[in-house]
Amino acid sequence: MRILTGIQPSGAAHLGNYFGMMRPAIELQEQGQAFYFIADYHSMTSLFDPEERRANTRGVALDFLACGLDPGRTVFFRQSDVPEVTELAWILSTLTPMGLLERCHSFKDKTARGISPNHGLFAYPVLMAADILLYDAEVVPVGKDQKQHLEVTRDIAIKFNQTYGDTFVVPEPRIREDTATVPGTDGQKMSKSYGNAIEIFMAEKALRKRVMGIVMDSRGIDEPKPDAAENLALRFLKLVAPKETTDEVVERLQAGGYGYGDLKKTLFAHLWDYFGPAREKRAALEADPNYVDRVLADGADRARAIARPVLQRARRACGLE
Repeated sequence: MRILTGIQPSGAAHLGNYFGMMRPAIELQEQGQAFYFIADYHSMTSLFDPEERRANTRGVALDFLACGLDPGRTVFFRQSDVPEVTELAWILSTLTPMGLLERCHSFKDKTARGISPNHGLFAYPVLMAADILLYDAEVVPVGKDQKQHLEVTRDIAIKFNQTYGDTFVVPEPRIREDTATVPGTDGQKMSKSYGNAIEIFMAEKALRKRVMGIVMDSRGIDEPKPDAAENLALRFLKLVAPKETTDEVVERLQAGGYGYGDLKKTLFAHLWDYFGPAREKRAALEADPNYVDRVLADGADRARAIARPVLQRARRACGLE
């Protein structure tokens, strides 16, 4: 089984990135041949500072490696180090209906939030399709917000195969329903652009402040909270604490006499401990500044060894060779 997924270098990894994509991807590297890439081309639709992109790319690599990605088992690379992906994106774009892209909710959502529309943002799903199809990926772990884009990939692959003959593997999504979408501190989807993210490697003081700022209702300490199991801070706690801990907290909230401040302090402690080993590993990796470069260069070589023949197959199928 060949598995593929990517992550944008849009800033420090947060809980939504980790539980929605990174942890499932790391677990899947034990189950098949995994291709994981840093989507720096995709970041160009909304990030226009080159130094920030370089720093974010290295940061994402460090985050992934610190959290358990094994570069010996996984092909880990930077998207732009495999130029075959842009040629394939053009080939696929010639068969992609405009209406298919116009229906993509991600483009509409981002422009509604004030992101200036550009062709890259509109055609994002075509490049994503090239990312996936270039490696004959069979399984793609995605969050719920990316499920529609994977459906677009499947539609494009099917149309290409129907037009030019069987060329591409049609991929299947892999979604973890329990953690596929992690809310932010304000209850919306967690996103760096919304300013509601809890970063997994935040400094201790900053993390404590972010946790204590989680939006809650106005009920006081003594008031019973019968719906405690559904409140926002507890949803975070369930991600990083043992079940017996969350069960005990729910009982105390429901009974009254246990406030949201107490809950947030418990959440902070478990968050800090949960990512403790990864935090130590990340610091060790940073001490060898050339390590990430070596990992990504090796990953690019291994990725291109797969990408070249797939692109050649597509070129031959549509008459470019």
